[in-house]
Amino acid sequence: MEKILVIGCAGQIGSELTLELRKMYGDANVVATDIKPADKEITEGGPFEILDVLDTHRLFGTVSRNKITQIYHLAAILSGNAEKKPLASWHINMESLLNVLELSRELNLNKVFWPSSIAVFGPTTPRVDTPQFTVMEPNTVYGISKLAGERWLEYYFQRYGVDGRSLRYPGLISHKTEAGGGTTDYAVEIFYDAIKEKKYNCFLGENTYLPMQFMDDAIKATIGVMEAPAEKITVRSSYNVAGISFSPKEIAKEIQKTIPDFSISYEPDFRQAIADSWPKSIDDSVAQRDWGLKNTFDLKRMTSLMLQEVGKKFN
Repeated sequence: MEKILVIGCAGQIGSELTLELRKMYGDANVVATDIKPADKEITEGGPFEILDVLDTHRLFGTVSRNKITQIYHLAAILSGNAEKKPLASWHINMESLLNVLELSRELNLNKVFWPSSIAVFGPTTPRVDTPQFTVMEPNTVYGISKLAGERWLEYYFQRYGVDGRSLRYPGLISHKTEAGGGTTDYAVEIFYDAIKEKKYNCFLGENTYLPMQFMDDAIKATIGVMEAPAEKITVRSSYNVAGISFSPKEIAKEIQKTIPDFSISYEPDFRQAIADSWPKSIDDSVAQRDWGLKNTFDLKRMTSLMLQEVGKKFN
């Protein structure tokens, strides 16, 4: 039986991934950890520990004590927040990954998952249908750390046989957890403000197209790449994931179909420059070919479900 450690279980991805993994492997076999307390659904639904992934001694003890065989390492400082504290963010994002990779090598763990991002691309990358293998010159701290992480992931596989797997997530949209400091956060914030205030002031321009993915599809993709046979994994850096591409103007129009008096204004901030350096759309045909990546939510279906679920929180 696999024993799984989730690092960063209180975050946007971890909070939903932990619950799905417990359904698959059993509550007792998925140890959830974070540097801060998590929701009761996680802390009371199975093993939970407070863990700073930079504390190598504590990390080693947690893995050894729980007989962990797989790690999902999700802790990171996201794009917007990373620009405010560049050196600290680099340290956290890189040292945490290296700690996990070294531990996986020493203890010969079965698999490691680590999330990359479309932030690895930069202004010189083809922005439409960005291919799996292309120019990668990120100009943000977050993107630089993710690109470096991809290289370390492939290095540890080639050099030591560590079975690391990764996805280049687009912007992620979830009704269960609120935004956490990323450049694509507007696509989550907009639903809360639409229901609460009937208006939203967007920090990106109206025609800023970015790839996005509804969290249900992101969780399926994450588990899909981890469950795939090793011989199917041809990309040992990180797989492109496309999701759906839209602009703030388009998502606002979709919301107005349900909330006709909703209005949106635009006041681009420093995140506009970050968004302008990222792809507008992604080619994820390699992931489709290798392990069957599928995206099931379009803009209409995602908007409907987000309004429904976020609305429940206020009612």
